[in-house]
Amino acid sequence: MTVSPHAELLPRRILFGNPVKAAPRISPDGKRLAYLAPVDNVLNVWVGTIGSDDAHPVTKDTERGIRFYFWAFDNKHILYTQDVGGNENWRLYATNLETHETRDLTPFEDVQVQIIDQDKHFPNELLIAMNKENPQVHDVYHLHLSSGELTRVAENPGNIAGWIVDTQFKVRGAMAARPDGGMDLLVRDNPGSEWRHTLGWDSDDALTSGGLFFSADGQSIYLQDSREANAGRLIKLNLATNTQDVIAEDPQYDVGEVMVHPDTFEIQAVAFNKDRVEWQILDDSIKLDFDRIHEIHQGDFSIVSRDNADETWIVAFVVDNGPVPYYVYHRKEQSADFLFVNMPDLNNYTLAHMQPISYTARDGLTLHGYLTLPVGETQTNLPLIVNVHGGPWARDSWGLNPEAQWLANRGYACLQINYRGSTGYGKEHLNAGDREWGRKMHYDLVDGVEWAVRQGIADPQKVAIYGGSYGGYAALVGATFTPDLFCCAVDIVGPSNLITLIKTIPPYWSTALASFQKRVGNADTEEEFLKSRSPLFAVDNIKIPLLIAQGANDPRVKQAEAEQIVAAMKSKGINYEYMLFPDEGHGFARPENRLKFYAAAEKFLAQHLGGRYEE
Repeated sequence: MTVSPHAELLPRRILFGNPVKAAPRISPDGKRLAYLAPVDNVLNVWVGTIGSDDAHPVTKDTERGIRFYFWAFDNKHILYTQDVGGNENWRLYATNLETHETRDLTPFEDVQVQIIDQDKHFPNELLIAMNKENPQVHDVYHLHLSSGELTRVAENPGNIAGWIVDTQFKVRGAMAARPDGGMDLLVRDNPGSEWRHTLGWDSDDALTSGGLFFSADGQSIYLQDSREANAGRLIKLNLATNTQDVIAEDPQYDVGEVMVHPDTFEIQAVAFNKDRVEWQILDDSIKLDFDRIHEIHQGDFSIVSRDNADETWIVAFVVDNGPVPYYVYHRKEQSADFLFVNMPDLNNYTLAHMQPISYTARDGLTLHGYLTLPVGETQTNLPLIVNVHGGPWARDSWGLNPEAQWLANRGYACLQINYRGSTGYGKEHLNAGDREWGRKMHYDLVDGVEWAVRQGIADPQKVAIYGGSYGGYAALVGATFTPDLFCCAVDIVGPSNLITLIKTIPPYWSTALASFQKRVGNADTEEEFLKSRSPLFAVDNIKIPLLIAQGANDPRVKQAEAEQIVAAMKSKGINYEYMLFPDEGHGFARPENRLKFYAAAEKFLAQHLGGRYEE
């Protein structure tokens, strides 16, 4: 076996079970801390006084666990969203910390809630969007927290993909989808006035550009903008004069997280996600804070929560070979108190490092990614797993990746590639993926395998392809289009037929349909083209074993995407394993389902690649 005998088998429950504590958020008054922690193995929100051990659960979810929550600025409520069985029809709930009562603020069937904005200067209010009147698009509603009263404040004419709120808590900006896959920025002077076209982005710029937020005086709007540049830059556009200033830019990387002062609404810092996250400070008043935070820990940090006085921050540090530590940072004293790590049991094991890598694709495009190798002496001629990210308009980043650690611990090299079409690397890299599903996007993965073989890292006879969503599609493509390269494949919630995928997208993705048609293909007019890129129609080529896992309630990639390729394989006598989770959607939220899946996947990979597995 290639793994060092000193590398102890990492239990799946530590990597894929619930965190012990996670996602801390400070209360607006700076006195209390909320975080997620399990109650009877279901994640709930806990609240306690900072500096004491009086934390207790305040929510009572018993099904899927709470994954997204936040403080209301009234200091009295915890707000969270939840769906049923993974159907993504999110509802908004408010738990009163004094009475312990939880109210369903949006008790509507088959309606999806999106959080648009909250503002500390309007503590009893919230702006949310719902597709209540029309399942295809979201209107904006003003929510009065204490009474629960909902008032529609912006109606969607059918093409608005996103809304932008000004500093007076009024909806004054909108991102309108064009029929050609481009985007227009619309602005109005006040909620009663007409929308006017401010600027537009064609489809080449649409995924690397967009409106962000207004300046304090409402006279300017900040944008991410890749016009006249390769990467999305941070721009300030004066709405009266149409002049624009470049606030931050990088020639290769799109602007990432933007840190905004909660009172002046001035930009304080901008992050660029390169091989690792790099911050550019624009406000000298936080320079000492950032310097001090750098000294606390060597990980890549983010400010995850700030109190209303902006004197206390919660800081998270991401590392590649350990859990996430959280600290309370006191700005006046420039001191930090350790809070907790999210998965403390990981500290009992030696974890692998994630190395940024790059190589050149066959057509000359430079590709970036990450390689995680087993801890130990032997790091050559290893079985290799290409772990393909979903999206595809997303990217892999440096940091603790439970799947990468799991695979490395079992004796595999884990290669994660930000293939063309991935985001963050500018529009040329992104747009190079247009109409290349199952072709150049896949060749990038193939070229990655060949790079790893040339480097002596990978055993060419033992290569697997694995992924979820688009990554699941890539796994099916690997099994059907390049069946000699891989010895097995794992598909999690991946589409098998691009025609049925596009024809069954959720209704509320209507504003993204033109972008899909441009970047993937048109299901109404290009059936033969899409068939040529769909694994379902190349099932005869499969000669490797497949593991397919699917959520029955998946609104994005329907159960039929898995069932149709399973049926085709069954009729041809091709070896496969199929796992259907009746209470899941696009991915596995419940820890018992995750653990069941990873146990099966681990055994499947060990059978075909020879790695270790936990009984």
